[in-house]
Amino acid sequence: MASIPAPRVSLEPWSEDDLDLLRRTNTPEMTQYLGGPETEEQLLARHRRYLDPEANGSMFRVVLLPVGQVVGSTGFWDHAWGGGPAYETGYGIVPEFQGRGLAVAATLAVADRARADGRHRFLHAFPSVEHAASNAVCRKAGFELVEQAEFEYPKGHLILSNVWRMDLWAPVSGSQ
Repeated sequence: MASIPAPRVSLEPWSEDDLDLLRRTNTPEMTQYLGGPETEEQLLARHRRYLDPEANGSMFRVVLLPVGQVVGSTGFWDHAWGGGPAYETGYGIVPEFQGRGLAVAATLAVADRARADGRHRFLHAFPSVEHAASNAVCRKAGFELVEQAEFEYPKGHLILSNVWRMDLWAPVSGSQ
């Protein structure tokens, strides 16, 4: 029995045109485990941070290949955890493209970017313990479940999260 090939995505740098993508992912469905939708003012501030070359991190739109359709976003940024410097990642695929392996493909692609950046050994993700799909993305992308911890996101909102970690310095396997 032949295996189904993983979907192919590319990561493109965040641009002025991506504010609409933020709005598309700012729904009750998409933010259920993140404290709910943000205000327009909060979205605009987030968009400005994503565009700022001096900001702490790199954000990307996720583009489905070969069709070139924007299907979500991902990124990585500095985030100390466990007493040392690390990267944190986050991802979101718009609802009509969920369930196709795109979040895993995007997470693997952003891990490659963080690995190439090379400043930190570990890449972390902090999905809510209740968010089964997001935790599955971490598991399928090769993260190791380290612990559960309270995590503040957004500011002022604590959630119980699974702490997933990927060792960016470990040899990369050829398949997921």
